[in-house]
Amino acid sequence: MRLFVLAGPMKPNRAELGNVLILATGQSLFTTTTITVMTLASVLGLQLSPDPRWATLPVAMMMGSTLLTTLPASLFMKQVGRRRGFILGATFGGAAGAALMLAGVAWTSFALFCAGMFLIGIYQSFAMYYRFAAADVAREEFRSSAVSYVLAGGVVAAVLGPLNARASIELIPSVPFGGPFLVITLLALLAAVLLTRLRIPLQATRPSKAGQDDVRPLLRIARHRGFLPAILASSVCFSLMVLSMTITPLGMQEQGFSMTAITLVVQSQVLAMFVPSFFTGLLIARFGLLAILWTGICFMAGSMLIGATSTALPIYVASRIALGLGWNFMFIGGAVLLGHTHKASERGKVQGVNDLSMFALVTLLSITAAALLQQLGWSTVHLLSLLPVAIVALSLLPVRKRHLSH
Repeated sequence: MRLFVLAGPMKPNRAELGNVLILATGQSLFTTTTITVMTLASVLGLQLSPDPRWATLPVAMMMGSTLLTTLPASLFMKQVGRRRGFILGATFGGAAGAALMLAGVAWTSFALFCAGMFLIGIYQSFAMYYRFAAADVAREEFRSSAVSYVLAGGVVAAVLGPLNARASIELIPSVPFGGPFLVITLLALLAAVLLTRLRIPLQATRPSKAGQDDVRPLLRIARHRGFLPAILASSVCFSLMVLSMTITPLGMQEQGFSMTAITLVVQSQVLAMFVPSFFTGLLIARFGLLAILWTGICFMAGSMLIGATSTALPIYVASRIALGLGWNFMFIGGAVLLGHTHKASERGKVQGVNDLSMFALVTLLSITAAALLQQLGWSTVHLLSLLPVAIVALSLLPVRKRHLSH
């Protein structure tokens, strides 16, 4: 295993480069969609819902949908291939979901708006596997870089998502707030067209008969010392990221900050989440996977400590930048670590269980975020968030370099 020593620049071959570019573009278009809907969902939920307490239901519908469909999406792609699954997610989930949300806004229908968010959750279920698709077909020396380059597609989305949510609100004069959903409908269709160019062999996701006979039970796979830390790292960092995206506008509004300031803080977090992806793979190769995971844990813990004391705009920005960096290192590191725990024939169920666990926690936090902020307060929510970060750290303690093999 030569994951921990960078002997020289690893150049991808033409097939690897093509797949990574398509997946990175798909990631950018998908993330633009999710940032747009996350920015507007609670605001429109408050306008459309019959009860203010239901304002965050659309976000919960999106995350709950992903929870329900992430494992079926993985198993579906195991049978039909990544490309067909990704195209289905972008069309049936992304384009149809955004169109339903546009209809919900146009007809003042909370039910249609929630139904659209549910379909966006299905889009998310499939798109979450872009990073695994890059790892599946890349040579081991390029694998961590391939994963990080795909996630780097979110850098463009960090600019386009908030811009779309703000600048296209009046795009359809007769439907205020309808413009952003028209834009993401078109972006999802564009993603589907681009994904038709993806070239991932079916055998990369559907094993041969011999491979199927060699598939181990999940409990046996879970004995690998890296299995639990990988799932915990992904689940905790993603959940705390969603919690932050949900409570930051509410908490800052309570303290009298303008929407411009709130947008700056959110945009700082998203940029910090994705900009490091250009070099996270190289950092893993240079310093080792475990070092990057531990660095991510430290950044995430630091974010919660800084966030608990946030009163001024620079403190909010510093906290969210630290959170974004922690998310990047933990999320990419978790994906790479998970790849060391199973064989190619076991990818479908292992990756499905990983994202199922992740979105179970994400759904719980997205439902309870507003109530937690109201009942516990800003500082307490951040300090309590240190507990799951500590659990990830404890799970990673027994893992050594020699364990990073199947």
